[in-house]
Amino acid sequence: MQGQPQVPGNVQIVREYMVYLRVEKGMRPATCDAYRRDLEQFAEHVEGSNGLLVTARQEDVSGFMEGLRRNGVESRSIARKLSALRGFYRWLLMDKKITHDPTVNVETPSSWKILPKSLAENEVTEMLERTGVAARVPDADGLALRDHAILELLYAGGLRVSEICSLHVEDLQLDAGRALVRGKGDKERIVPLGRSAVESLERYLKLGRSELEGVTRQRSLFLSVRGRPLTRQWVWEMVRSTNHHASPHKLRHSCATHMVEHGADLRSVQTLLGHADIATTQVYTHVALGRLKQVHRMHHPRGRKIASGE
Repeated sequence: MQGQPQVPGNVQIVREYMVYLRVEKGMRPATCDAYRRDLEQFAEHVEGSNGLLVTARQEDVSGFMEGLRRNGVESRSIARKLSALRGFYRWLLMDKKITHDPTVNVETPSSWKILPKSLAENEVTEMLERTGVAARVPDADGLALRDHAILELLYAGGLRVSEICSLHVEDLQLDAGRALVRGKGDKERIVPLGRSAVESLERYLKLGRSELEGVTRQRSLFLSVRGRPLTRQWVWEMVRSTNHHASPHKLRHSCATHMVEHGADLRSVQTLLGHADIATTQVYTHVALGRLKQVHRMHHPRGRKIASGE
């Protein structure tokens, strides 16, 4: 008589999932490591009640979320961990290792829908004008040209800092005003660039990059003073040095926010930012609603009277 099928242990099942993410989904090692840490943290939670990941219940997931909240973990981090768990249990369902997804009715923290912080348009303009002055002088050095081009590209294309660092020279098609960007999971997308970004990149390529490259031969678009590819930390520090309220992430969100404020639809913003799911882009919905209210007040025959209380 055959016994019951063996239930895989937590270590084994997490290891199998990591192989799936790396091989089939093509996720980067850093992303896989973040998923692994989240799953291991949840595994510790269910092991506290002698449970396994494959037998976890909705109460286990809810209790895990509540424990994080009580320990002061930010809602956005909790939402990210829940997203990791949802991906894991979708895989288990797809692979027929479970028959029920314990995350299916677990509510995402409400702050998931809070608009990420962005800079005001005049703040971004001031940053770009200040670095632009240094980049446009006749004897501008390679560093000034590079820094201005990075800022223009972060804001024009809404790029992630990792995408800036991984850009290659051949990824630019400046005559067509666009760039090929590799985002999360090595997914490629075409990002359109405005005139200011194109001009700053042309000037950097013509006058600045060769100065930084020296005798080395690098494919990376942006180089350090020693001719090496830039790190993400370095880009963060450079952006912060131009405005202590700014960061590459804020410039990305500023790009999206300002586009929506000027009438862009969410699908277009989703495509530009490289969001896999429109739900991620919907954090900008209230910006669109705010603009809709403004348009209504300006153009509806009774909008002004209602808004002004006349």
